[in-house]
Amino acid sequence: MLMPTPSDDEESRQCFLAGLVIRSLSISTSNWRCAETLSYYLAERNIMGIYDVDTRAITRRLRQDGSLIGVLSTEQSRSDEELLKMSRSWDIVGVDLISGVTCNAPYEWVDKTKSEWEFNSNGRDQETYTVVAYDFGIKHNILRRLASYGCKITVVPSTWPAAETLKLKPDGVLLSNGPGDPSAVPYAVETVKEILGKVPVFGVCMGHQLLGQALGGKTFKMKFGHHGGNHPVRNLCNGHVEISAQNHNYAVDPASLPEGVEVTHVNLNDGSCAGLAYPALNIMSLQYHPEASPGPHDSDLAFREFIKLMESTKQAA
Repeated sequence: MLMPTPSDDEESRQCFLAGLVIRSLSISTSNWRCAETLSYYLAERNIMGIYDVDTRAITRRLRQDGSLIGVLSTEQSRSDEELLKMSRSWDIVGVDLISGVTCNAPYEWVDKTKSEWEFNSNGRDQETYTVVAYDFGIKHNILRRLASYGCKITVVPSTWPAAETLKLKPDGVLLSNGPGDPSAVPYAVETVKEILGKVPVFGVCMGHQLLGQALGGKTFKMKFGHHGGNHPVRNLCNGHVEISAQNHNYAVDPASLPEGVEVTHVNLNDGSCAGLAYPALNIMSLQYHPEASPGPHDSDLAFREFIKLMESTKQAA
C-alpha cells in the first residue's frame, strides 16, 4: 500500500488514528507530491500500524458479524486471553469521542493553501456570509468549500455555548462531521436545540445525527455502518442519484422524527436516511460528506443550498 502524504492533503490539524491495518506496504513512492512514506508518517505521530494482514478475511467476518473491536499490541508478553479481554472491555456505544478531536478554542478559518485544484472559487474572497462551524472533528475541505462560496468562518469547540454563538450574529451555523455515538454527547444536542429556529443550520454526518436528536428523533447503531467512497444516494428533491463518500456507524431513525421534518436523501444500498430538512426552522443536513469527491462533485450542490438558505433568511429579516 502506498499513501502520499504532502501536508496540503491533511484534512485535520493532526492525525487522530488509533491504528492502521493493511494488506501490503509499498517500499517505494510514486506520487510526485509525496513528502514522506506511510511508515515514516505513522512513526512520527506515534501511531501503531500492521501489514501483511488478510484484510479480505477480516472484511468477510465483519460483513457476517457486524462491527467488531480489535486490539493491536507490541507487548509480546501479553497472552491472547489478555488481548481478547481488552477488546471485550471496550465499546464505541455510549462513548464520547468528539471531546478528543475538537479544537480547544475558537479561531477564524483561513485557507492558507487556496488549492489550485479548486473547481468553484467565485466567491472565495467576498466573505458575504458569516458562519460559525462547530468542530466535532471537522474536515478542512468542508471549510474550504464554504469559503469558496463566500463565507467567513469562525470554528468553535464542541462545548461552545449556544448563547456565545448567537452573540456573533452568524448568518448560519454548520454542525460538522465527527466520530462516535451521538447519544454520548448530550451537551452538543442541547446546544443544537438552543440554536434551532434562530439561524439557518447545516449538519454534516455527526451534525446530521445531532440535528435528528435535537428535533426529537432517535439514532441507532448500524450493523456495520457506511464506509468508503462509492455509496449511491438518491436526492428526493430532484430525483438525482449522487455517488457519495461516507464514514459513520450511526443513523437517524426517520420514523422517530416529528411532523414537518422531511427526509431529503435516501441511501440506495439499504434505504437508510441520508438527509433531512425542516423548512420551518431553516434546517438541512446530510449523513454523508458533500465536500468529498467520489462523484467527483455530485454533492457540492449542498453547499450552494446552504448559501441560498442563509441568503433567503437575511432577505426576510
